Amino acid sequence: MAGETKYRAAIVGLGFIGGADQVSGDALGQLVEDLDGTHVGALRNHDRVDLVAGSSRDDGRRERFHARYGVPTFADWREMFRAAAPLDIVSIATYTPVHAEITQAAIEAGARAIYCEKPIAATVAEAEGMLSTCNKAGALLVINHNLRFHPGYRALRDRIAAGALGTLTSASLQWTSGRLGNVGTHMIDAVQMATGLPVTAVSGTLDLSGKPDCRGGAFTDPGGWGLLRLGRDLPAVDGAPQGDLICTVDAADYGTAPPRHRFHGTEGYAICRNRDIEIVRGDDREFLPDDSPDSGMDRAVVEIVNWLEGEGPFSYDAREAVRTLEALIAFHASHRAGGGWVELPLRGADREIVLHSG
Repeated sequence: MAGETKYRAAIVGLGFIGGADQVSGDALGQLVEDLDGTHVGALRNHDRVDLVAGSSRDDGRRERFHARYGVPTFADWREMFRAAAPLDIVSIATYTPVHAEITQAAIEAGARAIYCEKPIAATVAEAEGMLSTCNKAGALLVINHNLRFHPGYRALRDRIAAGALGTLTSASLQWTSGRLGNVGTHMIDAVQMATGLPVTAVSGTLDLSGKPDCRGGAFTDPGGWGLLRLGRDLPAVDGAPQGDLICTVDAADYGTAPPRHRFHGTEGYAICRNRDIEIVRGDDREFLPDDSPDSGMDRAVVEIVNWLEGEGPFSYDAREAVRTLEALIAFHASHRAGGGWVELPLRGADREIVLHSG
């Protein structure tokens, strides 16, 4: 009966964000307490979810996870899918290159909802395959672009749609530490969410300073600089796109400026400093509150459970995460083309580019 069902969940990947493992965080130079939630925390925080299993190739992560939560752990996620079945929710908190394979296996094992780390996949074909697999099974695919679940960003989206800034004239975003794949995925996805506009083209230059990736030498995830063109879906005039919105990107590998979104319009502008959002219209300033104690991941799990309960469509379509991945890969394609514009959706050889993001 709705309202009484317990949903069985499992996590693949028991490291930093999957298992709230601070030993893994130390290797990255980051603190679990600074995260906007973890998979284990968000699943355990929901009273309608039973976390029944976790898997990791790492012996230490499995031992620490079991000691903290008393949950059975497995070295092989395939074995976990067999032993813990049936599963309703599978969190995928592994490296990007294996997201597609695990999603396919989880759906084949009967999972009804996939809660996957970002970026969605390493290639466009893999991302599209994940989406197709879930759609064919009638399952939900959710990518952990956590800003989409924060009330402040949602309020900004609604204000922009209602004309609070007038007609948008430009946008800009910046963040520290480069890493287009791991950090830029959040920033670019949030631009699409707030404006309601998809990225239609990218002109980019990669930062090839050679900063080592914190996830290890197997990954190369540079930052960069460039422009995003977001489309308003207006008819072209004399073959030229009309009403496009240009967003500048400043994401140097060794930058020190704090993360920030800015949205500029004919009647005002908005500044987003993480979850601190301000709208300015002349002398008037409005601060959009985001004082909920829940993390973005807590809210995502709430919405996943609501979807499982049949309470209506999910708040966003995973196709938008595929478009975000295409924008990230387009930076690499544009760099190869000397900074020229690369149109989305990607075509030809650009679709074969692999995002080497951890």
